[in-house]
Amino acid sequence: MSLYGKVALVTGAGRGIGRALATGLAESGVRVGCVARSQDELSHTVQLVASRGGSALAVNADLGDPRTVPDIVHRVTAELGSPDILINNAATVEPLGHSTDMTPDTWNAAFRLNVITPAALSAALLPRMTAAGWGRIVNVSSGIVARPETMIGGNAYAATKAALEAHTLNLATELTGTGVTVNVYRPGSVDTAMQALIRRTGGGRLDAATYTRFVRSHEEGKLISAEDSALSLITRLTDDATGQVWDIHDSR
Repeated sequence: MSLYGKVALVTGAGRGIGRALATGLAESGVRVGCVARSQDELSHTVQLVASRGGSALAVNADLGDPRTVPDIVHRVTAELGSPDILINNAATVEPLGHSTDMTPDTWNAAFRLNVITPAALSAALLPRMTAAGWGRIVNVSSGIVARPETMIGGNAYAATKAALEAHTLNLATELTGTGVTVNVYRPGSVDTAMQALIRRTGGGRLDAATYTRFVRSHEEGKLISAEDSALSLITRLTDDATGQVWDIHDSR
């Protein structure tokens, strides 16, 4: 089936995978609500979409505060139409460091952005998706869930992504037969601002082996582009599969 004419809401759309998702969806004829905290980055994303003949809306919001969800959904729905596709891409890798140095507040901040807001956005959009008998929800996760022991110093990140995946698979089963699919996407090691942040600030916060691996992956050209990762996700949106953990490394 074609995605032409659908409406998507993409979080973390100001840069990286989110921006690549927004432009890729727009090229498929999807109207895209682009949500992020940085107005400047969002404006650039919308300009890129427009330059390719697409339609996008910039929604400046702090996704770390789940209370912004009703306003986000209202604005996208009012200006583009009710979203048929939700891609929860925004996330933080913070806090990094030894687990004994973490505070309840830093854990709470990570869970709000990485887990609670994605769940809240899904809940806000589901009534109209189920009424229409069609919808796509994709929660962007990380390969760290499969091997959490490989990122020592990233305990909160590993925990939040594992929680996000559990939520995704449980919700998918709950929605069986509704026409709404819910899946996880593990995007691979992508050349993004998050990767750059880890290389810039991870020394001394991640253990030496973990930090060295991040640095070497970049130096050796092993990171994939945001565009390639986004395309792998977009091509799956026409599938009826649900409750899946999609990995860019899996063959299609």
